[in-house]
Amino acid sequence: MAALWVSGSAKRNSGILATVALLYISFMVVNADSKAVTTTLTTKWPSTPYLLEASEFLAEESKAKFWDFVDATQETHPEDHEGSDTFHYNYILRKAGEILTPVQANLLKFALSLRVYSATVQMFQQVAAEEPPPEGCSAFINVHGEKTCNPDRLEVVLQSALERPKPYLFKGDHIKAPLRNELPFAILYGEIGTKEFSRFHKRLCSKSDGGSVNYVLRHYVAYPSKEKVFLSGYGVELAIKSTEYKAKDDTQVTGSELNTTVINENDPVDEVQGFLFGKLKQMYPEIKEQLKELRMHLIESTNEMAPLKVWQLQDLSFQTAARILAVPTDDALMVMRDLSQNFPTKARSITRTVVHSDVKKEIEENQRFFKETLGLHPGDSALFINGLSIDLDVQDIFSVLDLLRNEARLMEGLHDLGIQGKELHELLKLNVHPAESDYGVDIRNSAVYWINNLELDSKYRTWPSSVQELLRPTFPGVIRQIRKNFHNFVLIIDPMDESTPELLTTAEMFYINDIPLRIGLVFVVNDSDDADGLKDPGVALLRAFNFVADELDNMNAFQTIMSMYNKVTPGEKLSIEHIISTLEKDFSNIEVTSILGSDSAYDRNRKEGKDYYKQTGLGPLPIGLYNGMPFPRDQLDPDELETVMMHKILDNTAYFQKVVYLGELNNDQDVIDFIMNQPTIVPRINPRILSSEREYLSLSANANDGVDDYARFALLKSEEKSVAVADSISYLSKRDDKYIRPLTFWVIGDFDDSSGRQLLYESLKHLKSSNNLRIGLINNPSSEPTKENTVITRAIWTALNTQNVNNAKNFITKLTKEETAKALAEGADIMEFSVGGMDNAVFQKMFESLSLDFILSHSSFCKDVLKMNRGQRAIISNGRIVGPLEESEIFNQNDFHLLESIAFEAAEKIKTKVHMLSIEEDSATDLIMKVDSLLSSKSKGEARVDLQFFEERLSAVKLRPKEDQVYFEVTVITDPVTRDAQRLSPFLLVLNQLINMNLRIFMNCQAKLSEMPLKSIYRYVLEPEITFKADGSFAPGPVAKFLDMPQSPLFTLIINTPESWMVESVHTSYDLDNIYLEEIEGGIAAEYELEYLLLEGHCYDVSTGQPPRGLQFTLGTSANPVIVDTIVMANLGYFQLKANPGAWLLRLRKGRSEDIYKIYSHDGADSPPGMDEVTVVLDSFKSRIIKVKVQKKPEKMSEELLSDGNAENEGFWESIKRGFTGGPKSEELKLDKEDVINIFSVASGHLYERFLRIMMLSVLKHTETPVKFWFLKNYLSPTFKEFIPHMAKKYGFQYELVQYKWPRWLHQQTEKQRIIWGYKILFLDVLFPLAVDKILFVDADQIVRADLKELRDLDLDGAPYGYTPFCESRKEMDGYRFWRSGYWANHLQGRKYHISALYVVDLKKFRKIAAGDRLRGQYQGLSQDPNSLSNLDQDLPNNMIHQVPIKSLPQYWLWCETWCDEASKKKAKTIDLCNNPMTKEPKLDAAMRIVPEWQEYDQELKQFQKFFQEEKFNGQTHTRTEGHDPHTEL
Repeated sequence: MAALWVSGSAKRNSGILATVALLYISFMVVNADSKAVTTTLTTKWPSTPYLLEASEFLAEESKAKFWDFVDATQETHPEDHEGSDTFHYNYILRKAGEILTPVQANLLKFALSLRVYSATVQMFQQVAAEEPPPEGCSAFINVHGEKTCNPDRLEVVLQSALERPKPYLFKGDHIKAPLRNELPFAILYGEIGTKEFSRFHKRLCSKSDGGSVNYVLRHYVAYPSKEKVFLSGYGVELAIKSTEYKAKDDTQVTGSELNTTVINENDPVDEVQGFLFGKLKQMYPEIKEQLKELRMHLIESTNEMAPLKVWQLQDLSFQTAARILAVPTDDALMVMRDLSQNFPTKARSITRTVVHSDVKKEIEENQRFFKETLGLHPGDSALFINGLSIDLDVQDIFSVLDLLRNEARLMEGLHDLGIQGKELHELLKLNVHPAESDYGVDIRNSAVYWINNLELDSKYRTWPSSVQELLRPTFPGVIRQIRKNFHNFVLIIDPMDESTPELLTTAEMFYINDIPLRIGLVFVVNDSDDADGLKDPGVALLRAFNFVADELDNMNAFQTIMSMYNKVTPGEKLSIEHIISTLEKDFSNIEVTSILGSDSAYDRNRKEGKDYYKQTGLGPLPIGLYNGMPFPRDQLDPDELETVMMHKILDNTAYFQKVVYLGELNNDQDVIDFIMNQPTIVPRINPRILSSEREYLSLSANANDGVDDYARFALLKSEEKSVAVADSISYLSKRDDKYIRPLTFWVIGDFDDSSGRQLLYESLKHLKSSNNLRIGLINNPSSEPTKENTVITRAIWTALNTQNVNNAKNFITKLTKEETAKALAEGADIMEFSVGGMDNAVFQKMFESLSLDFILSHSSFCKDVLKMNRGQRAIISNGRIVGPLEESEIFNQNDFHLLESIAFEAAEKIKTKVHMLSIEEDSATDLIMKVDSLLSSKSKGEARVDLQFFEERLSAVKLRPKEDQVYFEVTVITDPVTRDAQRLSPFLLVLNQLINMNLRIFMNCQAKLSEMPLKSIYRYVLEPEITFKADGSFAPGPVAKFLDMPQSPLFTLIINTPESWMVESVHTSYDLDNIYLEEIEGGIAAEYELEYLLLEGHCYDVSTGQPPRGLQFTLGTSANPVIVDTIVMANLGYFQLKANPGAWLLRLRKGRSEDIYKIYSHDGADSPPGMDEVTVVLDSFKSRIIKVKVQKKPEKMSEELLSDGNAENEGFWESIKRGFTGGPKSEELKLDKEDVINIFSVASGHLYERFLRIMMLSVLKHTETPVKFWFLKNYLSPTFKEFIPHMAKKYGFQYELVQYKWPRWLHQQTEKQRIIWGYKILFLDVLFPLAVDKILFVDADQIVRADLKELRDLDLDGAPYGYTPFCESRKEMDGYRFWRSGYWANHLQGRKYHISALYVVDLKKFRKIAAGDRLRGQYQGLSQDPNSLSNLDQDLPNNMIHQVPIKSLPQYWLWCETWCDEASKKKAKTIDLCNNPMTKEPKLDAAMRIVPEWQEYDQELKQFQKFFQEEKFNGQTHTRTEGHDPHTEL
């Protein structure tokens, strides 16, 4: 219907106007009272300047672009344009646009709207605050601890700077030039674009460019904004609450005054009952007012949300999809957003939509594909950008922006290389990252002494010898004994190394126990010509081994050297005496000196062993090889080796079974040859080549210049220099033919120096064996080039540019020989070395006229782009930089072979695609090199999904991209009536404004729905760009707007933020847990604040591999070491800490944690490994997860953290919390921990907070013992948090607000009530400090009539917690006692089912038996089933009663009218206001009726609240009680 309204021809205009007029007359009486709810989320820190945020965006592009932007923005100073926000913003975009591509410039607008880099700027601000800044400075420098605001004092502070300690540099620091540790460091703190900054910047740039200082820039805003940062990238939902039990407070609260700019009538989402009012207003402005009132009536008529019949629900998903598919493509996204986000109000009108059978059929056909290829079921959602899967549950919008930027770099790079459209996306799909395969070395070498041979030794003669035996069925884990050398273990050892005896003993054990393992030894000993076995035990042992092997065999020789080692006592080393005494005992008739002495005839393999070890390129000894693959060092520990070897044998058996089954290996083949001929076996392993940290050249820029004009070359940018060099190289190859070669190596060195010539010679040797390769040469002169010192380099360049490939190759090979270089140095003429077939005349003419410009350009390229020193060597393989090589580093023919073998697979894939472009061979080879460099450097290696085969004629929304521009392939599969669709539709709308995309949305509807699929109205807060007011100033930040809301339902507001955000509600007087718009004038403005960013981590003990339960970490600064702290869980060793942007120090907490443990290593932090203090930088809104390994101190190996002794009392627990503490100061109370009753409670919504205050008062009225309340902060209202310090002061109790973010790895709950239940039980071991021995949980709606000290001191008989069983005495409720039958009766086996309204926890015992970890583990298993744990906080401990025992408390500890009879009430120590499933009586009514004293408490508190409000109005009170905040919050 909507499509007809907006696309009707002019002939029908009068009909439309008539219809509207008719409808308007019909509905003239309309209630236009519109109710709205808005939500904003801001940071705690002040708004950061957009200029600084933009600079950080540029920094992520490249270092050069950051500094270009800083230089470009010195011309205009923000203070000159105060008030003109639009001018300043456009100035930033203009300057950035000169550096960025159009796509990246659009993404910059989005990043500024998201405020992505505000956290980065604020991090630097916190670092500056730690300095601290000198008084009155807008900008200042710090040179090795000395600070000044005066640029003229720069020289003074630089004097003797190197005598002072060097500053700590962060990974995010901006450093002008490559770091040189011999120079002083000048750190500038200032605001880019201000005059004060410019004065410093110019001087420091001059000094940095002159090579006299390391210039480091950190942001510092001297006069922060008064505004906060308005955030986006989060969701807000108004969930419809059940009103089965009335849980709403009767205290009247007025609505909030809404910002009028928030409520606008021009919202583009204006589809109401098929009318597109946005279009109608544009088409018929003359009836705008009537349209507005008609719209209002239609909203009122649809918003009543009367329940739908089951038959109406069945096809809702298909009907919603049909409604979306029916509108014009341009409007489909807006309609999808409107229908999914406002579904509860739209559902009734959607039920009238007709679904065509063809549409339904196509959807169902696609669903078969979805299930088979993607594992998606009806109702599931998926989002793919360029084939990369995006899970919006896991990846926040900040991660998605990173992905968009990276994909844009890739696509624009390919576009710049002339690749477009489908060919571009085909190349993107290639996974060019080499597989994570291990490389091994060839063990077929004479230096290896084989101790046994499974195929020939009589020891194994009874074993079957056919490879087919591998296919015979056997029990899992059984090692097959077959007479084939499938498994080969080589030890490369130094006989004198202390680890050698144990390794040989392990090898002997393998042999004795008939493990099917061939064992080989390589001895690495002194290989000098004058080595004497009578002085060197290593040489002696080798010669003794050779002697016995010659006399007997290798096995006997092995047993002889084992006898020698057995003579060595602990703490001693092998000596000549041990060797001689063993030989004399076993061979009494020989002359030992003739065997061991310098003239020994048994000196075989001494040099060969050392040579083999050097040739392998492997690291320090000892080395173990399994089938040529080296063992990691930690696996060579004798305790580990046995287990690791068994696993390797079993794992590789599966591989051998496969190759035998496929016929690749049969009985006629030599097994060792088969293994050694695999592509992963190489002559030499070079860690530099195999390193996972790889750097690539950027080769996708455009450059019209070459290297022949150095003056022009020197002015080029970095990327342009790379391309200029690439385009001017002439190449050598195996054959002079037209062939597309997938690999290009550039050999870099000084070819007039022997080291450079040697590298070139090794590359030419390799070239003889490879036709996949071409080699280009770049000269990096050791000294200032002259005609005299560049003869060979010029000759090489001339040959490459004048001769054919074969002649040039032969000539250059000749030039690499040292005798040639020597002759040339002595004055020989270059033409003496010409080779047959060369065109000498052409060569000589060019050689004699050749200028030095190309050498100067190459030298500049090496220095400026590759950051190499003069004369250094390197290799570049398809753009990958391998080097610079160390002066004495070997890089030989075998290394070139390895480099080719790991680069070939990706390059060959690219070649296949490039071949299809039909371009000339040399250009194609160039293109492969450039594409490989681009894809390898920018692509992350994730698998991309090919999504080309779905039917899209009827059941998909399609948006086509603009032609001739880079476009993103975006594919969405969704059910429009799911939570995923509520998030996806606004995201796609924003994406459509940001990028050029080919969008396809496939409907994945659910059939036969039996309940309402969406029960909440949802908004996703996201803006594509910053908005402005009419006067040119910034508009208020992003807002979640719920306009035209239905007034009858009861809503609860839930905010869904990225995983690492901890937010709290602020400045809202209304009850956000119970929003009833009918009772509110105007609307509600909910304000939230980002209280903390979460730092998460995992911690393990390196000795045991287990998490150190109870270990505590602290986070702070140098000046304030303990700001927050936390406890490590046993589940995954998980811990979490709260912080805000800044640089923080992570330490072990002083006390038992620091006494027993030390930090062993860490991953993901800012500081280098091996430091006791771990520096963690929080500079992003994205999740931050670190890994920490700890180790017990040697003298504390037997101690445990959670001991039976007294728990450590380390002062106030600043942890995981921590709002603030009220009541008298702890030091004033001077209390022992045993004298405090610790009470934990949770509440959400004003009614439950009212109950909570009454519960607290009832506790305090019945005890003389000091009380400390612990409240879960996550869900408390601003009103409660403001009032509680004053209540604490009046009634003399202490309190703390504890906080814990639900861990991402623990199954998430979506309903607020279930989340709160989870917090009651799942985190008891980490919510409270170790100093708290016992905690009592008391429900908010309880009234206490006894001293809770009695409950605290109750003996739990060894159980970790005690609960009260459900009463059985009220007989009329028997039908509701679910635990008496079915699952619970069977599970409890006669035990009681306990109620969770009151319980006492012995935290020492609870932690000791890992109860928290067990509960979380069981929860993780059960919660996957939506039908289990219906009462989570109660069902879970009762379900775990056999693993975590419950002490049943006496019944009088909890009385509840629903389950207990009246007779037992008089003994009750607490009364709980349980819900009554029979009467459904509201809580407030029940409280007043059941508990006489409840109203007295209520009135007392109301009087105090009134007094507090009056004081507050008169300005006589503060929201926080001074002197009761035990710490400074981050």
